[in-house]
Amino acid sequence: MGRAMGNMFMLWVAAAGMCYTTLSASAWSVSNFLVTGPKAYLTYATSVALGAQTGVEECKFQFAWERWNCPEHAFQFSTHNRLRGATRESSFIHAIRSAGVMYTITKNCSMGDFENCGCDGSKNGKTGGHGWIWGGCSDNVEFGEKISRLFVDSLEKGKDARALMNLHNSRAGRLAVRASMKRTCKCHGISGSCSIQTCWLQLADFREMGDYLKAKYDRALKIELDKRRLRAGNRAEGRWAPTETFLPSAEAELVFLEDSPDYCTRNASLGIYGTEGRECLQDARSASRREQRSCARLCTECGLQVEERRTEAMSSCDCSFKWCCTVKCSQCRRTVNRYYCTRPSGSVRPQPRGRGKGKGSAW
Repeated sequence: MGRAMGNMFMLWVAAAGMCYTTLSASAWSVSNFLVTGPKAYLTYATSVALGAQTGVEECKFQFAWERWNCPEHAFQFSTHNRLRGATRESSFIHAIRSAGVMYTITKNCSMGDFENCGCDGSKNGKTGGHGWIWGGCSDNVEFGEKISRLFVDSLEKGKDARALMNLHNSRAGRLAVRASMKRTCKCHGISGSCSIQTCWLQLADFREMGDYLKAKYDRALKIELDKRRLRAGNRAEGRWAPTETFLPSAEAELVFLEDSPDYCTRNASLGIYGTEGRECLQDARSASRREQRSCARLCTECGLQVEERRTEAMSSCDCSFKWCCTVKCSQCRRTVNRYYCTRPSGSVRPQPRGRGKGKGSAW
């Protein structure tokens, strides 16, 4: 029976991997992730895959204009080949992956996609504050957190400082989902007087969670652990207990153990591509302040120059509304200026500078 269950799981995962190949090249790592999950939870495997993919895409968005830009191989993980290193970047990967799985499971739960799960009505009918009570369909984050923890934390088979860090950051990702929830209310009363409101909790857009965790990444804490305490085995119910090792005040913070390597220069042994050839933004009106500094961060601060290239692009133009009810547009060709990091002519490619200030790895 157990072997049959395992074979069925592997066949399902293979099919899932084929489906998600159309989403991105990261599908291989998502399928790899499913293989490691508890086989009793096949019901949630599709949502777990979608959640992990959501984390991948959000990571790429958040780091699109950074020296480390969340490469595909950063999400290739399994129980036999855990994410290498204990750097700041690794902390974000674990957090956003855990958050993505929890977010998707919670959404699908509230939509009734699972037979054993639905809205969270535990507070319904209770007074929440002046002029409002709990009601409606609150997103069931308790359930989402439970399933995310079962799948994501099961990846950690180690008992070392890195495993402890990974568990802590995965939990911080789940806490980010809770922290981003919003109260939504509906008015009741005569003629819309809104004398009383019924309110429920809803998940925010996942982009808000990405922004939240990116801010946590920017101020992540480097932790110096007591190795003797780790060797003694800090356990809770047979599992490592991160909250007992790290400061209680750091519960929702991202933590890392090793300094990041030099991401400016290509280093094949560490899986670092370098920033040469990367596109950056310059004079972009709608860009954020950080995006506007991308040419300095990716090019000049890495010893490269900014090269402007003019290309032609097609875009919609001369749009008009046709009754009823379509919009018709022409296709116009326009010149677009793009900017890339290139090596100054005659310069010699610098040798990789290893692991930077500390002993961090590429991930």
